[in-house]
Amino acid sequence: MRPLLDMDTIQIEITNACVHECANCTRLVGHSKPFMMAMEQFRNAVDSLIDFPKMVGVMGGEPLIHPQFEEFCAYLRSRIPRERCGLWTTLPAGRERFASLIAQTFGSVLLNDHTHGDLFHGPILVSGDDLGLDTFTQWYCIDHCWIQNSWSASITPKGAFFCEVAAALDNQFQGPGGWPVEQDWWKKTPKDYVEQMERACVRCGAPYHLKARKDTDGIDDISYSNLQRLAELKSPKIGKGRFAVYTEGLVQDNFGLNSFRKDNSYFEKIAARYGLGLRQNRIGYLEPYMLGEEAANGCQR
Repeated sequence: MRPLLDMDTIQIEITNACVHECANCTRLVGHSKPFMMAMEQFRNAVDSLIDFPKMVGVMGGEPLIHPQFEEFCAYLRSRIPRERCGLWTTLPAGRERFASLIAQTFGSVLLNDHTHGDLFHGPILVSGDDLGLDTFTQWYCIDHCWIQNSWSASITPKGAFFCEVAAALDNQFQGPGGWPVEQDWWKKTPKDYVEQMERACVRCGAPYHLKARKDTDGIDDISYSNLQRLAELKSPKIGKGRFAVYTEGLVQDNFGLNSFRKDNSYFEKIAARYGLGLRQNRIGYLEPYMLGEEAANGCQR
C-alpha cells in the first residue's frame, strides 16, 4: 500500500454514469442508479486539493455527460493550474462542443473509448473470501494490490477514499462513505486505510490474478457472496442476467494483456474525433490541443 502523496493523481469522480457498460467495470456501471456530484461538493473537492503537489483528475464514469461539466471546468481553472489538471474520458459522441474547453482546462488527458477490441478487464466483484485463500495470503495480496499501487485515491459525493475501486464498492454496497473532504486529507498513509480496507478489499477481486474478460462482452464475473449482495440490492445488471459466476480460481499474471496502450495512435484517433491533437507533456502524459492551433500560432513545443 502506498501513501497518498506517492500517487501521481487524486481523482474527483463527478459521476459514475457512463455511455458504456463494459465487462468488469471498476465503477460497477449497470449495478445501481448513477450519481451526479453537486457543484458544492465539486468546489469542496477542488479546494481540498489546492496544495496537493501532483495531478488533480476529473473522472467518471464518463465525466463529459455530467450536466455541469462546463461549470466544473471553469471552477477547476480558477483554482488549479492547467498543468496539474487531468481528464479521464472516452470523448463520447455528442460532446464535441467541449473540445476547446478540454484543451483550455486540462494539461493531461487519458483517453480510452473501450472499442479497441482486445481490451481486457479483470474481475472486480470476486470476493477474496470466496477464493478459499488463507488469511495471510489474502491480506498479503491486498497489501500488494496493483490498483492501489498504480492508480489513484479519489473523492466521490460520499467522501474521500484511499482507492478509487474502494470508493466504487462503498457506493455500490451502501457503505458508510469515506473520509471528510477537508484540508490535508491527502496526507493520510496506509495506517489510516484500515477501516476502508476491511470493508472494501475483502470484497474486491483486484488484488488477485484472476481470469480477465474482454470488456466488450458486457458481462461481469462475480463470486457467490457478492452475487447474493447484489441480488438483494436489486442490481439491474444482475436482473438482466449480464453476469457469470466466477469459478476459475487464481490464474497466471494478466499484465501481458492490454499492450495496445503503448501505441499512441489509438489515443490520437480518439482525440481527432473532437478536433484535438495530443503531444507528450513534461510529466509523460498526453496534452490536448486544438488541431491547427500550433500552425496558426506558429508555436512549437
